[in-house]
Amino acid sequence: MKVEDLFKKRLLRKITPNLEKTKNSLKIAENKIQEAKELFQSEFFNQVIISVYTCMFHSARALLYKKGVQEKSHFAVYEYLNEKYNHLISRELLNSFENYRNERHEALYGFDYEAKREDAESAIEDSEQFLIKVKEILEM
Repeated sequence: MKVEDLFKKRLLRKITPNLEKTKNSLKIAENKIQEAKELFQSEFFNQVIISVYTCMFHSARALLYKKGVQEKSHFAVYEYLNEKYNHLISRELLNSFENYRNERHEALYGFDYEAKREDAESAIEDSEQFLIKVKEILEM
């Protein structure tokens, strides 16, 4: 779906660019990646996936706040990044963000989801790279 359509459907809306919210979202992202690492050590792999996605979501949200965009949908955040940042964020990282969004949903609401150690380890690496890339873009 095009970003223009997401604004029309009010899944995204214009706000005043907000550096404070940008910084706060990055702080939450940093806390969530640390949380994911601690959960990994305790072998709570489903919870790692949830924390990793939350890290990536708040990283992405920082980009939106800097541009003056408020999200009302997790899917809309992915679509926004996919359209507006695909030249700065690799396809692999964008796909990881979307995949972890779906895995997070399964971990929270599904009956059969079971993250493996390798999945959780890879997710932590992906989210760290995503956060690094967002900080580079924001120059923070």
